Amino acid sequence: MTTTPPVPPPGSDPGPVRVDSWIWSVRLTKTRSLAAAACKAGHVRVNGERAKPAQPVRPGDEVRVREGGGYERVVTVARIVRKRVGAPVAAECYVDTSPPRPPREEVVLVAVRDRGAGRPTKRDRRELERLQRY
Repeated sequence: MTTTPPVPPPGSDPGPVRVDSWIWSVRLTKTRSLAAAACKAGHVRVNGERAKPAQPVRPGDEVRVREGGGYERVVTVARIVRKRVGAPVAAECYVDTSPPRPPREEVVLVAVRDRGAGRPTKRDRRELERLQRY
């Protein structure tokens, strides 16, 4: 005879959850495998220390996720979720204390054709006209 463990009531604290699973669940990374790879590469820190993918996170922990371009997301865990949730619910699961992103540098596009390239094709002409509008 086997017994099943009691099911916790809805809305109760599910306990600690893996950091790679949590950052994927709250949409800080696109896939769980990318979250695990970021942990293995040392791009994720929990409370200031490097996190392995299986490290547990609890409410109140500070999680730092380094993204491309040298930008670092700093979030405080507000709620634990085990499954991936929608964006409005995910935003309620953490408090974002990240510094603002640096402004993007605007790149001025200049229409340049190689000398001796011949007559522009219809596609080239349309691209040149599109660039000259701005």
